[in-house]
Amino acid sequence: MDTPTLNLSPSAAARVAAIAQRQGKAPLLRLAVEGGGCSGFQYRFELADAPDADDTVVEGDGARMVVDPISLDLVAGCTVDYVESLGGAAFKVENPNAVAGCGCGSSFAV
Repeated sequence: MDTPTLNLSPSAAARVAAIAQRQGKAPLLRLAVEGGGCSGFQYRFELADAPDADDTVVEGDGARMVVDPISLDLVAGCTVDYVESLGGAAFKVENPNAVAGCGCGSSFAV
């Protein structure tokens, strides 16, 4: 079975590294999907201490991202980016599996 493609952009990796350094943690971002949000599912980001045994791990530009198997089904093929705009700064998921999303980009439907 092929491992689904996940990408962590250079700007996202740099942001993860900066946050982790301030908190004295490893640059390891956990991306999870949970029910909720205005479109049905929402993304959750947090720093992880270590990958779980069944996590998919992606490395890029000095940081790593981990995704659990259930969330992986919903985000396979995605790219996680970090964007700054007049409206604020946030991690943004470009998810090819999403058929609908909300205006803020934090929730989606499949």
